[in-house]
Amino acid sequence: MKPVRILFVCLGNICRSPLAEGVLRALATRQGLASQILVDSAGTGGWHVGDPPDRRSIAVARRHGIDISGLRGRKVAKADFDSFDLILGMDSENVKTLRQIAPAGLDGKIALFLAYAEDRDRDVPDPYYDGEEAFERLYQMLEAGCSSLLARLDERAS
Repeated sequence: MKPVRILFVCLGNICRSPLAEGVLRALATRQGLASQILVDSAGTGGWHVGDPPDRRSIAVARRHGIDISGLRGRKVAKADFDSFDLILGMDSENVKTLRQIAPAGLDGKIALFLAYAEDRDRDVPDPYYDGEEAFERLYQMLEAGCSSLLARLDERAS
C-alpha cells in the first residue's frame, strides 16, 4: 500500500507544525505504522526558512522522547499540493491562506487539523508569544489530535 503523505502547516513553521510532524512520526513509529505515513511540515510565511524549530517546541518534544531539533523551517510551495495527499492547517487563517495559493482543483486536500482529526472545528493556538506552559498544552493537543488522525487513517485504509 502506498503511504499517506501528510503536510502540517502553521504560520512560520517553527512552533506548531514541526511539533505536529514530530508527534505524528513518533506515534506512527510506536504503532508500527511508520512505513504507511510520510509526514512533513511547512509555514505559510517565509520568515523562518532554514531555521530550527522554536527552542520551546524542541524542549517539549524532548521531554516527551521526541527529537525535532534537526527539522528546518520551510515555506509551503506550489509543488506541495501535488506531493501531499492531505494538507492540514493548524488554524483557520492557515487554511484560508492555503486555499488561496492552492492550484485549481487541489484545494480539496486542505483541512483544518482538529476538524479533520477530531471533528472539532477548533484552531490549534499559536504559543509563540506565550510561556513554556503553552508549549506543553500545545504538545498535549497535538498528541491527542495526531492519535485521532492515525485512528482515522487506519479506518480509511481498512
